[in-house]
Parts: sequence; C-alpha cells; structure tokens
Amino acid sequence: MTQRPDGLDTFYPIVPDLAWLHRIAPLGVRTIQLRLKDASPERIRHEIGESLDLCVRYECQLIVNDYWREALELGADYVHLGQEDLAGADVAAIKAQGVRLGISTHSPDELATALAARPDYVALGPIYETRLKAMKWAPQGLGRIAEWRSRIGSLPLVAIGGITPERADGVVGAGADSVAVITDFFTHADPEARVREWVAWARRIAP
Repeated sequence: MTQRPDGLDTFYPIVPDLAWLHRIAPLGVRTIQLRLKDASPERIRHEIGESLDLCVRYECQLIVNDYWREALELGADYVHLGQEDLAGADVAAIKAQGVRLGISTHSPDELATALAARPDYVALGPIYETRLKAMKWAPQGLGRIAEWRSRIGSLPLVAIGGITPERADGVVGAGADSVAVITDFFTHADPEARVREWVAWARRIAP
C-alpha cells in the first residue's frame, strides 16, 4: 500500500471528468484529482458528487480541483487550488470543515503564499516540459524539487509536469513524495495499461 497518512499516493493521476475517473479508478489508483474546466454549475455538482461516490467504492482519495465551494457542500474532504483560485478562496472555511488542501506553486514567491495558507501538501511544476498546455513557467528540473524539499521540511511535496515512468524514480529521489501525472497516460495509446504500469511502479517503490 503506497498511500500516505495524508491521503496522497506516490502515483497521483489527474483526470478532466467523471468518465475518465470511471476508467482508471478500478485499476488500483489510490489518489486521484478531478480537474473540471469550463463546466456548468449543474455539471460541476453532478460530477463531483458522482466522483465522491465512485472513489468510496474503490477506496480512492478524491481531490477536487478549484471548485472548493461545491466540494465543501457535497462533502469532499480534499481540495486543490492554483494560485489564482487560492487568492479568492475562503481558506478559513475550508479548514473549519476539516477539508485538506493542496496548493500549486511555480516560484519562491508562490511557495511563500502557499505556505502562509498552511496547506496539507505543496505541488511544484512543471518539472519537465509538458505538452498538455502552454506554460509561462520554464521546466523546474530536479534541482528545484530538492530546493522545495529543503524549504518545506516534512510537508508532502507533489511534483507535476512531463513526468514519465522512466523519469519517476529520479523525481522521487530528488525529494518528491508524489508524482502527479496527466499527459503521460492521457495521450497514451492504451491509457488503462499505462495507469496499471504506474500503479505497479508506485507499489514497487513503496516504503
């Protein structure tokens, strides 16, 4: 079992909708983020609610990206916020409900902002060049992982961006606790097989 007490697993896939969650949750995934984009209010509530039920069925930790209000209303216990969403979020309300919080960072200033919110984990990216979307941040590299590790102490560190199974050992070796993955399995010819490969990797390196 690779899942940490904080709810994170060494392999941390991110999916764009409930349909993808249905595809990979049964494959042994223990942590998964639902990252909906440009969805209607009705769809947001429906997909979060159904995703919560699905993750209970498969004993998988669901992390809801951005939509913290709906996450709290529907009973989610973990949310992830980017820097822009963090600026407009009621962090006190999130904490008061006992919901855990992950925050994205790309620079020292953003890390300071994240740490001020007392998150349950910090994400750093992109580690490598990513094909999923245009990024204003240059690849951070393994050295930045080590720097973040020294700055945040024992706080869990999630690395994201351009990470493949071939690169994953180096990412964890540099100090990351979890490897967040999107493009590598999302664009693979056989996404389910690729996810199984990741799950096997996570189990192999489990302490």
